[in-house]
Amino acid sequence: MRHHPKPTSPHRVSLTQCLAALITLACSSLASFTANGTAAPNFVLIYGDDVGFGDVSCYGATGVTTPNVDRLAAEGLRFNSGYCSSATCTPSRYSMLTGEYAFRKSGTGVLPGDAALIIEPGRATLPSLLQKAGYRTAVVGKWHLGLGSSRGELDWNGEIKPGPNEIGFDYSFIMAATGDRVPCVYVENHRVVGLVESDPIQVNYKQPFPGEPTGTSNRDTLKLDWSHGHNEAVIDGIGRIGFMKGGEAALWKDEDMADVFTKKALKFIEESKDKPFFLYFATHDIHVPRVPHPRFVGKTSMGARGDAIVQFDWCVGEILRKLDDLKLSENTLVILSSDNGPVLDDGYKDFANEKLGNHKPAGPYRGGKYSLFEGGTRVPFLVRWPARIKPGVSDALISQVDFPATLGALVKVKPDATTMPDSLNVLPALQGDSKQGRDHIVEHANGLSLREGQWKYVSPGRTREKLGPWEILNISEPGLLFDLASDPGETKDLASEHPETVKRLAARLASITGHGKAK
Repeated sequence: MRHHPKPTSPHRVSLTQCLAALITLACSSLASFTANGTAAPNFVLIYGDDVGFGDVSCYGATGVTTPNVDRLAAEGLRFNSGYCSSATCTPSRYSMLTGEYAFRKSGTGVLPGDAALIIEPGRATLPSLLQKAGYRTAVVGKWHLGLGSSRGELDWNGEIKPGPNEIGFDYSFIMAATGDRVPCVYVENHRVVGLVESDPIQVNYKQPFPGEPTGTSNRDTLKLDWSHGHNEAVIDGIGRIGFMKGGEAALWKDEDMADVFTKKALKFIEESKDKPFFLYFATHDIHVPRVPHPRFVGKTSMGARGDAIVQFDWCVGEILRKLDDLKLSENTLVILSSDNGPVLDDGYKDFANEKLGNHKPAGPYRGGKYSLFEGGTRVPFLVRWPARIKPGVSDALISQVDFPATLGALVKVKPDATTMPDSLNVLPALQGDSKQGRDHIVEHANGLSLREGQWKYVSPGRTREKLGPWEILNISEPGLLFDLASDPGETKDLASEHPETVKRLAARLASITGHGKAK
């Protein structure tokens, strides 16, 4: 006997269709309107590497001009008190993407090139929040947050995961760590780009591969000599940190890196133009090794470091031009900042000190990369959104750790209170509607500092002075106190004159550290 399928209830079909329509409508509404009732913007986060407060001309640079960065400043908000959360790259990037200060979690210091992923797959992140709001998300450029599930055991010749795609990014085109660390290859989604099966990659951070050149044994052949460290594997004529063998067809060429990353970023924008998107564009410039493309060499009198700043500015200009060409500029929120303050000699003899001239990489501020002083974490911070933000200058305190809560609030997605304890919603300040941002800034560089209004407290311990080579400063009890309003360069310690202020700020810093939240 032939059985006929039971007819589907017309009421059941109708209900299913209605539910699907409601879900689609809800998602569409979420992605289409912000908390202000305006159309949801695209987000482009341009994240420079080691770009100091004074390294771009809109913040007072004298040895280099940056017309494209200056355009952002002229058409948007320039923050005078914009901060990354740490004076080194890995912890700043971790805090920015997770909304949690890196000092709360062990293993978030500057990572080796074979480190495991330090952001747990499944936890809420800035890109995963925006995914919930209907955004297509991508990271292009420097990663340096680890790949794989355990250190040193990742097979670079197979599927590389977990990584960016497992913590909220739909697309990724990255370098695993930094330009001065192996492996010196690009990773697109889960695979090394251009890898030939017959020439597998081997990576070792403990011992060299027999017969392979090193920066010590082959120093006289290097196209860029090293000053300290950076003398292990030789890739593209430059000594690196760590040892690597194989993967010849996949190796990057340093001079082409800015072009490669920018091309991928532009392609993502082009492919995503018809729906809301979030692009995290993390440039390698101006991190060492500084090997700008020949068309930028000699553009400044500061040598490779100055020319790398010009190259960084070019990258910014290409992004802005693409947005203009696609008529996306009006409703795209562009944020430009840096992962930490500046450094001069960071391991290579590129004459960054010798050719500095009158240029002040940290502007009026003391210290730079690796330092607890203002130059370590007060960085360029520009925001442009023509449809919503009026051009101007803001003195509001604002931190990159606030991106998850703030951008989430803009598209009506709440951050995860348990995993994002330090991210505050400073949307009114970000949009220029309020002169007040957060009421404090935590600065991290091994130890901790706290800024509250005009006051800056630096806790006891050790920190670096200068911009490389460094001096080590030992800070004794009870710590240092500076009045940034009258002394932005942190030259006069007022701790003995204001003991109660020192005591209060030290107690607040201890409370932030101990209670697991910065509210």
